[in-house]
Amino acid sequence: MERDNFKSHQTRQEIKAAHVWLMAFSVGAIVANIYYIQPLLSTIAASFRISVPQVGIVAMLTQFGAALGMLVFVPLGDTKERRRLIVCLLVAESVCLAAMASAQNFAWLALASFGIGVTAATVHIIVPFATHLASPARRGGTIGTVLGGLLFGILLARTFSGLLGAWVGWRAIYWLASGLMLALGVLIRAGLPASKPELKLSWPTLIGSTAVLIRNQPVLREATALGAIFFCGFSAFWTTLVFFLGTPPYHYGSAVAGLFGLVGAAGAICAPFIGHMADRYGARRNVLVSLIVTLVSFAVLYIFGKHMSGLIAGVVLLDIGVQSGHVSNQTRIYGLQSDARSRMNMVYMVCYFSAGALGSYAGSVLWHWFGWAGVCGLGCGLLVAGCVVYFFPGLQGRSTHANRHGELLSEYPAGPES
Repeated sequence: MERDNFKSHQTRQEIKAAHVWLMAFSVGAIVANIYYIQPLLSTIAASFRISVPQVGIVAMLTQFGAALGMLVFVPLGDTKERRRLIVCLLVAESVCLAAMASAQNFAWLALASFGIGVTAATVHIIVPFATHLASPARRGGTIGTVLGGLLFGILLARTFSGLLGAWVGWRAIYWLASGLMLALGVLIRAGLPASKPELKLSWPTLIGSTAVLIRNQPVLREATALGAIFFCGFSAFWTTLVFFLGTPPYHYGSAVAGLFGLVGAAGAICAPFIGHMADRYGARRNVLVSLIVTLVSFAVLYIFGKHMSGLIAGVVLLDIGVQSGHVSNQTRIYGLQSDARSRMNMVYMVCYFSAGALGSYAGSVLWHWFGWAGVCGLGCGLLVAGCVVYFFPGLQGRSTHANRHGELLSEYPAGPES
């Protein structure tokens, strides 16, 4: 037994040293597929001769697809061999990206966009896998590193697609992404270890057990609600930025909209630091700071958004706030039950991307009717609601209290929280 434990310890250290950065690159490359579209929305709308709300539907379908994919595939991370599942989904992702690149009408475009979202759920099989391989004392730092790669993928996707789309057209981006997914499947197959399933349950049983987790884990409920609020406002902003930059005094196109992805990279750079802060001071305290920073960012964007310096400052604050909240929320839920991480991540991310989808569509509609004030007003309203959720945890149902790290606990917790 001691020999087996020593072997397990050695394997974990080897895996951690060799593969965390591969996982960070992987999630960044995969999640980028969801976000290539944002700087290209005006170009795609012109290509298919559709309105702003209609092209907003395409962006919304990608994120709704991601939510559905998480519901269907992510719980399987607790019951299936993860590496094989990841590779299969990458092949399917490649097919959907090729379909997007060759779309000839709105219906085809919308269906391909939805498929890209569904298969991009691979990201949230990899993240719990990284958590499983990390030691408990380094969990926050590992999550921060992997999620830093994820955010770099989100932000650099916008820069890449905006610049390349202005040069060679939007379809070329999706052809390149399709090839990258196949190459990434080879890297994952060769570079990540196989993993033994932690549970032997059918999918319906898994979903039923997930309902029990939601009922018994107030930390999961709070983190999920706050994550949804963060991402709803975040998506509303990034969906409408390209249209805002096309108005006076800017008159810019997709290339400049994409460059704002580099501005927002501050959040990705901060991700490992945020994870270590969560380990040291408590993740829930980080969430409060994130709510305040994100609320301030929308105020800055509304008041000073017509000036380039103000717009840049608002984007930096927005990305730092949202990334900090996301890393801190996930650090909290991964500390609950080690054998349920994929299912808890599924709950969190389904709500996260569903809220992002609604934010994308709501942002485009509010932009159409109220302009920039409508988009920033939506963001401020959401963050105020987030503060209510944070300061009044009793609204979630079961009575709660805080431990010495500032973490929210149930009087009858179903599992320990880090």
